[in-house]
Formats: sequence, structure tokens, C-alpha cells
Amino acid sequence: MTSHDVVGKLRRITGESSIGHLGTLDPMATGVLPLLLGRYTRLAQYFSSAEKSYTGAIRLGFATDTFDAEGQAAGPDRSADCEANLTLEQIRSATARFHGEMLQMPPPFSAKKVSGVPSYKLAREGRPVELKPARVHIDRFVVTGLEGSEAVFEMSISAGGYVRSVAHELGQDLGCGAHLSRLRRTKAGAFTLPDAHTLEELAVLAGNPAELESLFVHPRSFLPDMPSVTGDWQALGRLRNGAQANLPEFSRASLVKVFAGQRELVGVAKRVAGTLFQPVVVMG
Repeated sequence: MTSHDVVGKLRRITGESSIGHLGTLDPMATGVLPLLLGRYTRLAQYFSSAEKSYTGAIRLGFATDTFDAEGQAAGPDRSADCEANLTLEQIRSATARFHGEMLQMPPPFSAKKVSGVPSYKLAREGRPVELKPARVHIDRFVVTGLEGSEAVFEMSISAGGYVRSVAHELGQDLGCGAHLSRLRRTKAGAFTLPDAHTLEELAVLAGNPAELESLFVHPRSFLPDMPSVTGDWQALGRLRNGAQANLPEFSRASLVKVFAGQRELVGVAKRVAGTLFQPVVVMG
């Protein structure tokens, strides 16, 4: 299923119409897909730069037009040659350049827009797709093993980066072609696989809002770069009305999460000077 399909299923389970996901997960992939519900969708802007971590496998010797296992062959199958002639050390040596900041060409079958149209729609229609390289940062790319013609890996990559493109370019560098054969997202920003719940787990709690909410990530734990501060009734009243207020927050962080009590998130505020803050997002 697509990430949009997941949103649709969760709408039916929770009864909440306002739901958005934080970064598309390819239909062939599994793993972490963070979603914001209701008023929390107002915070989406603060998650846009979150790094993602993955595990998966790259099939060497077989390139596809989508750079993954769902595409059509883009050349002969040379898997047997790769398996016979490429060593784990050679593959690891070829991955060395995929580290740090670099320019990456997005796959033609992707959500990147060309003149306002998603490139995958143009590609499916056989129309030319003129994408521009994007600057990405790969913090970690380690090939942990070789299983036949598949290189098993772990990767951490910046928001907007494509693991599929790394697989495709690695195949080009090795001279044999390659595609992403499987992928699992293990982390998206502060959200990890142990935090996640399957749709099946959530479906049995449909119609029980309190039980569903008990599974959600605690609002004090997400956006960890923003300190959490609890305001008094007077300060919270001012912030809710868009006015500046003083809060007992003494770090140098420019943005803070403001709470009424332990769990009720009032909003996000920006430091003006010292302990004086201006609301930038009010949850309502």
C-alpha cells in the first residue's frame, strides 16, 4: 500500500479526518511512517528536515527503470556474473563515495515535481522527465553482508534523499547495474521502529479513543531539539491569544514546546529575549 493508503486506513480506524504523514514511504518498503493527527498536523513544518535510517538489500547485476524491484528491466540480467566476480570488499570499496554531502539525481519514478506534475506521472506516460540533482547528506552507508547477488546494507540519509538512487548509482559504479530489492525504514527523526504500531494493532481499538491515544508518542518526547516548558495559566492565556509571555525556560533554545500540565501541548513559542516568548504555533 502507499503512504496515502495508510492515511486512509487510519482515518477509518480513528475517525479523525485531518491526518498527514511525515515523508512518503515507497509502497514496496516497510517500517516507520510517522503520522500527525488532528491539531498536531500544525507541527508538520518542524519535521521536514528529519534524517531517516534504513536497512535493506541491493540486488546487483539487474537495473530497473524505477531503481527498485517494482520496475521494468533496464538492461540484461547480470546477477550471476556479479555473484561470481564481485567480492564483499569490492562492494564496500565502491560505497565509500556515498558519504557526507553530495548531489543526487532523484529517480524518474518519484514524487518530485516537474512543472507542478509528479515525475512518476510523466514517466508512466512515456513523457520526458527532466529532474535536477538535489543536495543530500548520507551520514552512514554500510554494507553488512553479501547474500548471493544481494548486498545487505544499513543507511542513514537526509530528508529528500532516495535510497533507490544510491542503489542505482552503486550498480553503475560497479559496472553491472543494480536496484533496491527490499527496504525497511527503522527511524524517522525521533521516531523509531519500537515506537511504531501496525494497522492491525490499531484496528482492534477502533472506536476507543482513549486506548488509541495511549499508544501515541508522548508529545514531550517528539521534536527533542525543542525543550519542553510548562506555563502558568496567565502565560498560557496570553500565548493562546497570540501575545508574548514570560516562561520559566532558561536554555538558549530559540524554539520551545509549551505545555499546560504534563501532556497538553499548547503550542510552539519563539524566544524573543531571555525568558520572553512569542507564540508561532498555537494548537487551539
